[in-house]
Amino acid sequence: MAKKKADQSASPKESTSIKNTSTDAQINRLVERLRLEPLDTFTVMRELNICRPGARICDLRNRGYQIHTARIRLTDEWGRNHKGVARYTLISEPAEGRAA
Repeated sequence: MAKKKADQSASPKESTSIKNTSTDAQINRLVERLRLEPLDTFTVMRELNICRPGARICDLRNRGYQIHTARIRLTDEWGRNHKGVARYTLISEPAEGRAA
């Protein structure tokens, strides 16, 4: 019985789809959004479908991205106040060839 081969023509959009929870897809979504604006933990979880934002930030730092973390106060969608929520700002990206 012949093995089925993976579809080599898969769309690059699928790899950054909000439904794709692979580490690489999460990293790609996160870095694309950080290029546009600073992000807090709640936004990363809610809008980018990343359950462990701190882990993905660590992955990016290990790949050479410089990311500043500030601790801020936020009110969640239920009106609860939270102090010490991480807000991430992309400072610089790695030299070409090491990017996400």
